[in-house]
Amino acid sequence: MDLSDLIDRNAAFTPDKSALRFGGEVWRYGFLAERIAALARAMQAQLGVRRGDRVAVLALNAPDYVALLYACARLGAMLVPLNWRLAVPEQLFILRDAGAKVLFVADAFDAMCAPLAGVLPDMRIVSLDRDMDALIAAATGDGREPGVDWSAPVLIVYTAGTTGRPKGAVLTQQALLCNGMMSQHMHAMTQDDHVLTVLPMFHVGGLNIQTTPALHLGATVTIHPRFSPDDTLHAIAQDRPSLTVLVPATIQALLDHAAWHATDLSSLRAITTGSTLVPQAQVDAMTARGVPVLQVYGATETSPIAVYTRFGGDLSRDGSTGLPGLLCEARVVDDAGQDAPPGTPGEVAVRGPNVFTEYWNNATATAEALRDGWFLTGDIATRDADGYVTICDRKKNMIVSGGENIYPAEIERVLLEHPAVAEAAVIGVVDARWQEVPFAIVVPRAGACATADELRRFLLSQLARFKVPREIVFAAELPRNALGKIQHFRLRELYGG
Repeated sequence: MDLSDLIDRNAAFTPDKSALRFGGEVWRYGFLAERIAALARAMQAQLGVRRGDRVAVLALNAPDYVALLYACARLGAMLVPLNWRLAVPEQLFILRDAGAKVLFVADAFDAMCAPLAGVLPDMRIVSLDRDMDALIAAATGDGREPGVDWSAPVLIVYTAGTTGRPKGAVLTQQALLCNGMMSQHMHAMTQDDHVLTVLPMFHVGGLNIQTTPALHLGATVTIHPRFSPDDTLHAIAQDRPSLTVLVPATIQALLDHAAWHATDLSSLRAITTGSTLVPQAQVDAMTARGVPVLQVYGATETSPIAVYTRFGGDLSRDGSTGLPGLLCEARVVDDAGQDAPPGTPGEVAVRGPNVFTEYWNNATATAEALRDGWFLTGDIATRDADGYVTICDRKKNMIVSGGENIYPAEIERVLLEHPAVAEAAVIGVVDARWQEVPFAIVVPRAGACATADELRRFLLSQLARFKVPREIVFAAELPRNALGKIQHFRLRELYGG
């Protein structure tokens, strides 16, 4: 069996039940199963996709995004979701690193794909909007590859790299299956649930916290192309979902919306949130409207579910992200790898079938992150005497802005490519809307001159807009330790990060 068989089984039991809703479309389970099989045949017969090949997708959320994942599962191929917010050089690095054989792209991103075609001539580019019907019509065969089972990798999800380059976390079909079971346990999810998906499915959060777990159970998922507070509130009132996932930035957008207090939220059994520290004021605002708030902790490398509070469980511990999940272990360890005493901060380590197997093409980073089967997250937390986990801090220097992970090293790498920059450091500073935004401190080269606006334009040519610092200041030197490493904590003290 593989992941796609779960869709087939649900189609056999309830072929006419709504699986995916998107705009005015309704894909029933029978149709979804047929679409997955047809896409797998098309990729195999028309595009030459075989077991182990990488298939990239660049699109907003849509039903075919989901179908491509399960079609890859049938073939033993790996889906590589691309963050559409990234700049072309960033997309190019990921596609080259993954060795993508095919790129499925929505027409909205044609302009981004034009320069890719010239430098990746061996990669086939397929339009999700114009080419799919012809591909499917011409395909033959069963769209299966021999020997594919739960151990086969099915996703490579790239995370921002602490060394300035992203790393591709490889997740198996078993990882997604077990992640789904933990989501079902967390949410007390059943086939009667209706999930609203508004977060981007290029993140494991949008794809795997509720979307794929709901489909594995035979529940219904309404997909929005992207988050909009207007559309989300309208969908909650009109479509009446029972569950949804929101990050703090999107929760705040709803709370600030003029229609927030008038919107009927009574269909929601709960909302789930995470990705960064969750302000208690947001939790209180939701619970005041009668909607319980569940918290989940994890990472791309954990599919992402690792620690969570459970529907119907203890939600009284302010700030806690809950207990280790049903099918994985989570520890808080000291620098020697021993369990930290209750209440003592330590690093979160996770082990279980939901954990990634490797960073694609990066044995060094894999060895650093995986120790004796434990994934060392770099996040600092405490555990109380009952085992409940509270996250204290994030990965060293990482900035979380509106639910997006931003690593200073990536921005610093590009800044140092500018001829006027001798040294650069980036920290996160508090922002009322996005929780944090990047802030850069630059040491100019002797005799060189560059303005902050010039450096911002330079960064925009290489990086996504959300990574470009709102403010760039100039300094004579940067604080460093005895080994010459920049002391980011000192900069946060100086500049209010």
